[in-house]
Amino acid sequence: MSDLLAARSQMAVSLGFHIIFAVVGIGMPVLMVIAERRWQKTGDAVHLDLAKRWAKGTAILFAVGAVSGTVLSFELGLLWPQFMEFAGGIIGMPFSLEGFAFFTEAIFLGVYLYGWDRISPRAHLWAGIAVAVSGAASGIFVVSANSWMNSPSGFDLVAGRPVNVDPIAAMLNPMALQQTLHMTLAAYTATGFAVAGIHAFLLLFDRTNAFHRRALTAALALGGPAAVLQPISGDISGRSVAVSQPVKLAAMESHFETTARAPLIIGGFPDMHTGETRYAIRIPYGLSLLAFHDPHAVVEGLKDFPRQDWPNVPIVHFAFQIMVALGTYLALVSLWAGWVAWRRRDITANRLLLRAIALGAPMGFIAVEAGWTVTEVGRQPWIIYGVLRTADAVTPMPGLIVPFLLFTLLYCFLGVIVGWLLYRQILRSPRSREWSRVYSPGGLRRA
Repeated sequence: MSDLLAARSQMAVSLGFHIIFAVVGIGMPVLMVIAERRWQKTGDAVHLDLAKRWAKGTAILFAVGAVSGTVLSFELGLLWPQFMEFAGGIIGMPFSLEGFAFFTEAIFLGVYLYGWDRISPRAHLWAGIAVAVSGAASGIFVVSANSWMNSPSGFDLVAGRPVNVDPIAAMLNPMALQQTLHMTLAAYTATGFAVAGIHAFLLLFDRTNAFHRRALTAALALGGPAAVLQPISGDISGRSVAVSQPVKLAAMESHFETTARAPLIIGGFPDMHTGETRYAIRIPYGLSLLAFHDPHAVVEGLKDFPRQDWPNVPIVHFAFQIMVALGTYLALVSLWAGWVAWRRRDITANRLLLRAIALGAPMGFIAVEAGWTVTEVGRQPWIIYGVLRTADAVTPMPGLIVPFLLFTLLYCFLGVIVGWLLYRQILRSPRSREWSRVYSPGGLRRA
């Protein structure tokens, strides 16, 4: 393994591990706020138990996410010193703001965890809202920095050095809105469906369990609308990529020849020797229509770009297909669940729908991993698109395979611990029935 491949692999493992906790850090605080608000409105003690358990789960995942995120920040400097030398003064602002958002989230999470009996119910709820807002803001600032790597702006390049730096313009680069919107919705979708899927699975064996019923409806309230909106944000992102990174779009679609009225390619296996995509389904005019909202538009193919500027086409294409397929599935299941709820039917009585929701439990996170693969691998061989190549940014220090293997083992160890802790919080949940007693300001009453 070359040092460049070892450095890239270490970043891939670190980012792939951390992104799960970053996504949960955005979505879980919203769930605990929903549960607490429903408890305050209804007095249902099950919602109170949900809020407390989800808060504990959020704290566990927040702690591990803080560790993995700190590792990532060090890796940027240790593995990619040339990147940090070039970009540090340009995108330092969103990283600094992310630090403020992170500490805000930590402070209010502490208030939320330990303030149940110490502050007023209204103040406690607002502490949870502060956790949710700061968690989303933290993700937005980091993704805006990543979007700058895809569409560098806010500086002039003179003799290979950045001058006339405008950090605000860099943070608000042409890809910032599209990527932050897409990622935030993905976080809500993945978290909502992961929680909903777990409780839907458990409801298949115990349909009267009030804890799982409340958890399912709260999780779908978060994940369902986000999943329906996600294809719209994906369309916005795709059109932006078509303009700013045409070679990435060509790799995503495995589109080799520049052509008008380009078809949309579904599935298939890119043949890098012949420049064809075998066994694919082709929808006439589809790619031109999606990329430019014009069925006759010309879409550039990979063969119009130097071969050394191509990303790994099979990886990008397969990852993109996985992301789109899973996102479409979750959107359709969300519409189905919304239709059942709109008709005032009991979702838990529809076993087929429960199975569909349970099947979707891991899909949001798989789609997030696939989407980040498209973003990062699709930008290669550039670490800053069109400005700095990845091979020129890596550290000259030898033996990078050693930290790669060590950190991979560390992440596996952390993953096992987190899984065990979440098992205690989720699977060992209360077995209260739908007719259990609940608490209200006026005392105890029957549900």
